[in-house]
Amino acid sequence: MGDNDDHVVERRSLRDYYIILRERLWIALPLALLVSVSMGYYQSRETPMYAATATMEFRTKKQNVVMQQGVQDTAVQSDVDFNNYLSLLRSGQIHDKVVASFNASDTKILQRPYLKDLATGQAPPPVGAVVPHWEVNPVKGSTYINITVRHRDGEAAALIANRVVEQFIQYLDSSKTGMDDQAIRLLATSVKESQVKAEEAQRNLNEFAARNNLGASLDSAIGLAVTKQNRTVEELIRTEAQVRAIQGPLARIEQFRREKRDLLEIAEVKNDSEVIRARENLNLSTTQYEILFERYGPRHPRMIEAIDRMDAAKRNFDAAVDHTEAVLKSSLAQAISNRDQAVALRDQAGREVSGLNPLQVEYSKLTSDLAVAESTRKDLLKRQQDVNVVQSTEQVPVISRDRATQPGGPYSPDLNRITRTCIGIGILVFVGVAIGLSFVDDRIKSAWDVEHYIGVNLLGIIPDLSAMKDEEKYTMVLNNRQVPGSESFLSVYSAVKIHSKLDFPKSILITSTIPGEGKTLISSNLAGSFARHGKKTLLIDCDLRRPMMHRHFKQQNNTGLITWFEGGANVEGNLPEDPTLGIIKVGEGLSLLCSGGRSKSPTEILESKAFGDLLARLKRFYDLVIVDSPPLGAVTDSLLIAQRTDEVIYVCRFNRAYKKHIRLYMRALRSGRNEVLGVVLNGLTPRRIEYYSNYRYYRSYKKYYGSQT
Repeated sequence: MGDNDDHVVERRSLRDYYIILRERLWIALPLALLVSVSMGYYQSRETPMYAATATMEFRTKKQNVVMQQGVQDTAVQSDVDFNNYLSLLRSGQIHDKVVASFNASDTKILQRPYLKDLATGQAPPPVGAVVPHWEVNPVKGSTYINITVRHRDGEAAALIANRVVEQFIQYLDSSKTGMDDQAIRLLATSVKESQVKAEEAQRNLNEFAARNNLGASLDSAIGLAVTKQNRTVEELIRTEAQVRAIQGPLARIEQFRREKRDLLEIAEVKNDSEVIRARENLNLSTTQYEILFERYGPRHPRMIEAIDRMDAAKRNFDAAVDHTEAVLKSSLAQAISNRDQAVALRDQAGREVSGLNPLQVEYSKLTSDLAVAESTRKDLLKRQQDVNVVQSTEQVPVISRDRATQPGGPYSPDLNRITRTCIGIGILVFVGVAIGLSFVDDRIKSAWDVEHYIGVNLLGIIPDLSAMKDEEKYTMVLNNRQVPGSESFLSVYSAVKIHSKLDFPKSILITSTIPGEGKTLISSNLAGSFARHGKKTLLIDCDLRRPMMHRHFKQQNNTGLITWFEGGANVEGNLPEDPTLGIIKVGEGLSLLCSGGRSKSPTEILESKAFGDLLARLKRFYDLVIVDSPPLGAVTDSLLIAQRTDEVIYVCRFNRAYKKHIRLYMRALRSGRNEVLGVVLNGLTPRRIEYYSNYRYYRSYKKYYGSQT
């Protein structure tokens, strides 16, 4: 990997992640189960919520009907009208009407699910607090509206949903003429009062004529005066009607302002052209704001522009309503002025008649009173007839289609949804913990760690042989024992031959990071593998601090490197027969050079020129020299030996040494002139061998040779 070892990019395959999950199954799985079960438990203990839905249908206008002045058409004619009705359904006005419509028995149903949460002596919550705001959901592509109510009690949810539909229809029924019930009753009372006044005026005129024996003919002068007076009376009647026509809407506007009611319920305001345009513009900007709110959220820059447009439209709408009221007030002032002028003209004509005939003045006055009373009666009667016609012919544009029924069960907590969520969270926790631990745990574990992270060849995987006896496992290959694991050493032998670039004779150093990783086991059996394949092999125990090789081959450690060095370090002559070296033949083609004791300062020997000459001289007598050295993480002896050998094999025990340490020592080994052949991964159980690598031979080998062993 060169100088870029510190910049390794971890690119794992699906198999590598599968291995990670398998290895950490019993850590990640209980934690995932704990998290998912706990979350499911708490979610399942949420307060049960029920949902009930009632359906309405809005009628659209199918034909044009000529409406009388002041009568409001409530049929849905455009999307603007439809959106207005939706806004009205969501308004607090309808909510207040629904709350006010519940009787005592209804209130008990609404408060029922909240009683168990009350403390002793605590009063139940008011009706307004337990009646939630309902959801208004138009059915796409139709004029159907679903009213959905969510409540702790299923019966209460259905009760509220049905009551919303009923109150909304009643509200539209009362407002379809542009007048509320009180205004209609006042109109009927005014009709009766005008009838009484007209009859009284007629009776006064008849009594006056009978009392003064008035004839049918009049003097021509009186006739002209009376004619003029009649014209002034007619003008007075007309102006009086204008005043009344304007005073009525203005009075309703003042009343609605005091009661804070919607001024659009007044026909004169709603039908004003400027108000209509301003209302359409306000509805359009409101609709655009709701669309942008769902798309961008409240803090988006486009939302600020939408709010500004909506505020401007609201100000324009209020200004249009105020302008309509101002126009009505201006018209009223003009009408009052015209009426006052008509009164003055009438009085003047009366004085003219009175100068001609005092009786005629009184007669004309009574005639004028009768005409005014009759005109008022006819005007109010016509208005009442118009309202009655509309009420009898016009339909409310809303039909109740499906009443809400009590739901069979709560929609929340939704056990299916909770189950799916918990399973999903459990999988995420399981995978996250397993993969997270893989990044925290830096120990060598798999073929991926060797080949991709450390960046060297994986020469082979040695199974865990701790169950075998020591006197058997170090010579299993040399003695050709058909036991599970022997084939793994032959696989390492083949990999070494494939990856080696040097011809025989040569020397190979075998080392590790920390003690106990099995480098001596690998050295012994790898040497046995080459010996079995016809290579004259020498195995050297260079662990001068803790020599162990002689024990595994049941030899004495009286002679070896230390005795040779102390005896003069002669490298001439026949070294295999040199008594100071004491090379021992331990098998066919395999010899052993022991340490010759223990040394507290082995670097004196390993750094000497004589030791390097010895290794070079031994290659004249042997095809392969395998050097078993101390671990790199404990002492620096292996680095000194590596400078004098041709190739290096690194031994790693599963889940023992850390990858960062191995990479550090690999860098130190590569700085020398030798070649690092690769890593032998040691100590894996058969199960781990199967899923930590692609080496599937072990189980097959065991089955194949099981009966013989």
